[in-house]
Amino acid sequence: MSTGLSKKADIALSELASNGGLLQPEENDVFYRKVLDEPTILRQVRAIQMNTPTMNINKVGIGQRLLHGATQAGSAADDGTNPRYLAAAKRTSVTTSKLTMTTKEVIAEIRIPDEVLEDNIERGNFQNTILALVAQKAAIEFEELLIAGDTSINPATDDFLCLHDGILKRFTTNVVDAGGSTVSLDVFNRLKKAIATRYRRNYAAMRIYTSMDREADYRVVVAGRGTGLGDRIAVSGDPIPVLGVPLIGAALMPNSKMVFTDPQNIIWGLQRNLRIETDRDIRSRETIFVLTARVAIQIEEEEAGAKLINLG
Repeated sequence: MSTGLSKKADIALSELASNGGLLQPEENDVFYRKVLDEPTILRQVRAIQMNTPTMNINKVGIGQRLLHGATQAGSAADDGTNPRYLAAAKRTSVTTSKLTMTTKEVIAEIRIPDEVLEDNIERGNFQNTILALVAQKAAIEFEELLIAGDTSINPATDDFLCLHDGILKRFTTNVVDAGGSTVSLDVFNRLKKAIATRYRRNYAAMRIYTSMDREADYRVVVAGRGTGLGDRIAVSGDPIPVLGVPLIGAALMPNSKMVFTDPQNIIWGLQRNLRIETDRDIRSRETIFVLTARVAIQIEEEEAGAKLINLG
């Protein structure tokens, strides 16, 4: 067995060991960026750093008419009857509320036998390969939690998806039943109009999230129109504009469902940076990588999103 290969593998791991088994802060940042750079919804939602397990997000709004016609007549007397004063019933009040985000911890463990580290053809780069693969897999599974999380799931059945309710569970007010219909402009129009107009004034910022298969189905429809847009959609991977809103394929979205919202309306909270630690089991002759994080999911305005179900 090559001593050189073994030493290079040991040197790569010693970089972790010198920091108590933790990635250096800059390495942690790079790893987290790799997770966010994966082609998932996580790249587009609002990500916030949480300093405690629970965080309140304050919301301030004005829910009634703000402006009224002013009266020019009247005196300057302040006796409660001056018509120049805006009547108390017309004065605008500010409404306040708050959202609560609570993190849940996730953990993963990978064990790599010594012979894999010693014999791999990548030599000292093997650690980077492992981290890249873990980042890719973590991003996919975080997206799965963001989309399909359901706290009613029995932990014995799935101890990950039961941690949080995802967006499919959280959007409940504006639900459109496609009734088995396939993707079409009529279906998209119904989904679009399900949200009150005050929440969809900026279509450029909004997205329709669908499955990869349904995105491909509609891409074929648009590409077959024989127009400039059809030609472009046929040969590029650009998002398909649907009634002014980009259609985005998400790998973990079910074929029968879609979500329409501004991605910044979806909040992804991270209390602890993704942490990777390593240890060595000398009896089993394995190196152990352990990834941990504490994450939370929330929707800022539930009525600012719509969900399509029973898509054929």
